[in-house]
Amino acid sequence: MLRLLPLVVALLALPSPLALADWPAWRGPTGQGFSDDKNVPLTWSDTENVKWKIELAHQGNSTPVIWGDKIFMTQADKDGKTRSLICFARDGGKLLWQKDVTYEEKERNWNPNWYCNASPMTDGQRVVVSFGSAGVYCYDFDGKELWKRTDLGKWEHAFGNAASPVLYNDLAIQWCGPNDKGRNFLLAMNKQTGETVWEVDEKNGSWGTPLIAKIDGKDQLLLSTVPHLKGFEPQTGKELWFCEGLNKYVYTSPLYGNGHAIAMSGYTGAGFGVKLGGSGDITADRLWLHPVNIQRVGSGMLIGDHVYMVEENTVPHCYDVKTGEEVWNVGKRPGGTTWGSMVCAEGRLYILMRDGSTLVLAANPKYEVLATNSLGKGEQTNSSVAISNGEIFLRTFKHLYCIAKPK
Repeated sequence: MLRLLPLVVALLALPSPLALADWPAWRGPTGQGFSDDKNVPLTWSDTENVKWKIELAHQGNSTPVIWGDKIFMTQADKDGKTRSLICFARDGGKLLWQKDVTYEEKERNWNPNWYCNASPMTDGQRVVVSFGSAGVYCYDFDGKELWKRTDLGKWEHAFGNAASPVLYNDLAIQWCGPNDKGRNFLLAMNKQTGETVWEVDEKNGSWGTPLIAKIDGKDQLLLSTVPHLKGFEPQTGKELWFCEGLNKYVYTSPLYGNGHAIAMSGYTGAGFGVKLGGSGDITADRLWLHPVNIQRVGSGMLIGDHVYMVEENTVPHCYDVKTGEEVWNVGKRPGGTTWGSMVCAEGRLYILMRDGSTLVLAANPKYEVLATNSLGKGEQTNSSVAISNGEIFLRTFKHLYCIAKPK
């Protein structure tokens, strides 16, 4: 029952009917990694439970999104000269269409192959995608361009950008940045025309995707940046509250559940929990602050009374949401590294590792490793797990996999 509340919240915010089996956005229908699917595989290998796999022409760090019989994914060639939205058939992975955007200007980045980090977002009629400095584009399900915004300026940072678009009612909302020399701003566009509805400037940028959550019966947009976690009215962009405590690179997306929000910095930065419901400066409502030497890239999970997260070096943590106390007593860490965000299905936490393997932990206060599933040597990824209709989709630098139990 604990997983149903976040799902209901997200369904209320989405504009069109959504099948529970769809994975329409970064971190799924809730924006927090929850899946209510059944018969999700626990174990697989490079041969076991592989329904199909296809080769990819270029690398990319974004996660696939799935709606009905279509899979949408982004990729870019080296140096990001061509950035693409790709549509595959869910049945077998056949390429249905590919839409390319050319960007000739040089853009700073951590790696010359990583120019498509943001995942697409779909409402079943249109697909909105961010190509960073190349702009935000919207296509229909046949690949027809509906609108584009190429007037948003450069989003330049040595580590690139990663925030995915969020669809809310009639709006497409994009966190524009990080930009260490130019603007960092929240932008809400009319999802049918691309026209600006509202925009809000922020002093500092971050990489995490904003979250829509229902708080005290009203929808709010949560954004993590330095030094604040903030809440906005999503229809107007009005700032409602802020909580101070983030002090380093923010890669993760906010978490919310049962009146509590969690925000976490990245490299050696702080993380905190805060009770929501106030307005203005609510730093006094902070429940705990961890000024710890941790590198967090992937987002965690808030399930009931516990917060789960895994460090980049796969040190796993389970915290009490109200006190911040460590609950897990982990002996030997699983090993490896990860930039992937957690996904929860059937009481399990799925974490995609940078070597293409997937670590599966029990989603409960007793620490338990359920499985470690390898795709074999030679795979690499910075992506996350996507789950739809009981099937798992894994994107590596070389391949897209569909993992499923035999029928």
